Formats: sequence, C-alpha cells, structure tokens
Amino acid sequence: MATLINKIEDQDARQICRHHGDREENLLEILHAVQHMSGYISDSALRTVAQALNISRADIHGVVTFYHDFKREPQGKVTIKICRAEACQAMGADDLIREAEAVFGTQLDAPNIDVKLEAAYCLGNCALGPAVLIGDDLYGRVDVKRLQHLSLQHSEGRQA
Repeated sequence: MATLINKIEDQDARQICRHHGDREENLLEILHAVQHMSGYISDSALRTVAQALNISRADIHGVVTFYHDFKREPQGKVTIKICRAEACQAMGADDLIREAEAVFGTQLDAPNIDVKLEAAYCLGNCALGPAVLIGDDLYGRVDVKRLQHLSLQHSEGRQA
C-alpha cells in the first residue's frame, strides 16, 4: 500500500496546534513551539500546521521565510549569532568573524553540524561590542578565545 507523502502528519506539530486551539492567529506561537521542539520546521510540520489551521502551505511558507529565526533544515548543535551592526563592527566584529570562521572551520551563514555562525544585525548590546547571542544568552566584549569557551559551554548544555 502506497503512502501519499502529503498525507504524512507530524504528530508533535499536531499536538502543538491543538494546544493553541487550532487558531490561525496563534500561527507565530505555533511555529516557534514546533521549532523549539525539533530545532527546525520540517515539511511535514508545515503541512500539518497548514491543515490544522485551515490555511495554505504557501501562506505558512511565506511566514517562515519572512522571519529570519525560523529554520527549514536541521541546525548545528550550537548556533552563534555575531552582531554585524556598526557599533559592533567598530569594536572588531569583522575580525571576530574571520577568527571564528578559522577556529570553527566554517563560514558565516553556512550550514554546519557542530557550530553554526550566523550574522545578526543589532543584538541591542551596542555598548559592549562585539556582541554574540548563543541560544537565549547574550554576551558582550567577546573575543575568539571567549567565543570558543562559550561555544563549548553551550554544546555541553551549560551556560557560561
């Protein structure tokens, strides 16, 4: 018996939709919860949310691609957002990015299984640049040595 791929339901996404009352106005909260649970928004989760909320997949895809923080593929174990706004650039963010790329063996905004480096444009920590965000934790005056330490702490599940 064949299974139609567009009929496969993501059970976690379905449960999250139910928790939010299957209401379209809760779409952002639902998407954040789905991503928090699995680390990204899969095709099956997107289809499930569309069906549960009775809105088109195209509409949900538009929302997911509009907001930079929603991810459509599995992410690295640790994602480091490095501020590239003017204040952080003046305090050495570009040098930090180059050094981090060399240390972690990846490029800014490239997929990576262990450590993913992402550009951010103002983390609201301008007085303490260069600033980085790892998970929900914001750090200021970060150099590459401290960045390595913070990355290790977060990959081990401990916040520094």
